[in-house]
Amino acid sequence: MAETNSANAVKEMIEKIAKTIVDKENDVKVNLVEGERTAIVELRVNKEELGKVIGKGGRIVKAMRALVSAASAKYNKRIILEVPEA
Repeated sequence: MAETNSANAVKEMIEKIAKTIVDKENDVKVNLVEGERTAIVELRVNKEELGKVIGKGGRIVKAMRALVSAASAKYNKRIILEVPEA
């Protein structure tokens, strides 16, 4: 991960994880909205595969958020993972 742009490194990590989970890799879209102290990583997947990304009881998305949280602590920047349903 590049230290110059921590949020971009986290974005790339989330994209790789999501593409591994879903069947339709081309439908994975990851947007990054950066502020001065906070960054939001927005993960969008095909509606039919949303359940795969969320996981049973939200386990997979919770694990992804834990990874994002650990990375954000390393880079001293607040990074939030959002998975919109639409």
